Amino acid sequence: MEKEKVGEVFHYFTKAGVAAINLTDSYLQVGDTVLIQGVTTNLTQKVESMQVENTPVQRAETGQSVGIKVSEKVREKDLVYRVIQD
Repeated sequence: MEKEKVGEVFHYFTKAGVAAINLTDSYLQVGDTVLIQGVTTNLTQKVESMQVENTPVQRAETGQSVGIKVSEKVREKDLVYRVIQD
């Protein structure tokens, strides 16, 4: 699986099941498949929706912070990668 780092989780909202991610290395858009990895995290899923400051967006650029719904718990400092589709 080829992957490209896009950023890092800086907060996880337990009740909402949302990961807050700082995009430090690349952009992210709805429809991308992300891989979130950490010490105890290994989650692959499609980005169904994304928000910047509580506003839905289709794409976010490097330097922005986004929230995405995740199917399981992630942790601060987990790395976020975009899976490159062939």
